[in-house]
Amino acid sequence: MQPIETSLKQYYAARAREYERIYAKPERQADLTRLKVLLPPMFAGRRVLEVACGTGYWTQFIVQAAKNIVALDVNPETLAVAAEKSWPAGRVRFGTADAYALPAELGMFDAAFAGFWWSHVLLHDRARFLRSLDARLAPGARVVFLDNLLVANSSTAISHRDDEGNTYQRRRLEDGSEHVVLKNFPTAEELAADAAPYGRNTQYMPFGYYWLFSYEKAAA
Repeated sequence: MQPIETSLKQYYAARAREYERIYAKPERQADLTRLKVLLPPMFAGRRVLEVACGTGYWTQFIVQAAKNIVALDVNPETLAVAAEKSWPAGRVRFGTADAYALPAELGMFDAAFAGFWWSHVLLHDRARFLRSLDARLAPGARVVFLDNLLVANSSTAISHRDDEGNTYQRRRLEDGSEHVVLKNFPTAEELAADAAPYGRNTQYMPFGYYWLFSYEKAAA
């Protein structure tokens, strides 16, 4: 059996050209409209590190207010789609990186964003990811995560659960290939507990189909 990180990378590489179609679901439009308004002000004037940026779908809204963005992903295939979008000169830089070992040469940031990434982190790897992210953040930095709620008749059903409690979905792409995808659905309490060693002022905002979670890095 492939490591989870490898299988996720392969899945999103194969899905790169069809990824953004998920945002066309009619029932999710009201939530998406609200999020596109809410997110940019959360990054106003800040230097943003975006982890798992994928095709740059959310990058294009955050950059409306951010000072600049370094947007990272593990897949060149999704970054190629992002590169086809129109970006304000000098304010967005894309690159590849391992979310669990963000390199020091990236520098320091006063904000971070990860959209639809937290659900793909194994339960026992959550602290590893947060430590990696925290090392790239200045005191007072704002961290924002956006992800899915599990909603009947809209979300892909859970196919199984492993011994650690991680949940998985079975997904089919347009080329007919089937993929088993790690997809966890944390509670507000779990998010707050995981973030507690790294930040303060946590806030959880549930929508119909998504959740938004934020915190601030504590002063050194």
